[in-house]
Amino acid sequence: MEKLRCAVLDDYQGVSTKIADWSSLSGQVEVTVFRDHFSREEERVAALASFDIIVVMRERTPFPAALFARLPRLRLLVTTGMRNAAIDLSAAAAHGVTVCGTASATEPPVELTWALILALARNIVGENGAFRQAGPWQGSVGVDLHGKRLGLLGLGKIGSRVAKVGAAFGMDVVAWSPNLT
Repeated sequence: MEKLRCAVLDDYQGVSTKIADWSSLSGQVEVTVFRDHFSREEERVAALASFDIIVVMRERTPFPAALFARLPRLRLLVTTGMRNAAIDLSAAAAHGVTVCGTASATEPPVELTWALILALARNIVGENGAFRQAGPWQGSVGVDLHGKRLGLLGLGKIGSRVAKVGAAFGMDVVAWSPNLT
């Protein structure tokens, strides 16, 4: 039997082969990792036409109906997370492509969100740069978060956890979503 071919897209950090156990596929599936993003559909077709399985790591690569029509070998499309707005699910079904997602954790995006907020509020990047260049120690005061307003777009699993941290800092948390409950 011919080996199945699997493409992993948009792995710009080179982590897909390190954070997942691919050993059960050895001998049956040839896995190819693409670190660079294919921004044009022509590039995607040229690179992916020979693959049976595609794993999209981020929502950066659109899969419209026209692309499914040009990838006749494709049978399985796996996305990290359970929702991916960049994939035309009706077109996938019409072309016999099964689309499935992996479970996703809410902790990493919440932690990154707060790391970025704190870095901005306390000018951590600027302070670190000054420190490393023997510049002035604590050249800026930073901004207190207590009493400030935190605006969130969406209050789902991730947004609600970001809101809890904001509340713990004493922030006025407001949120908007088309389906806010």
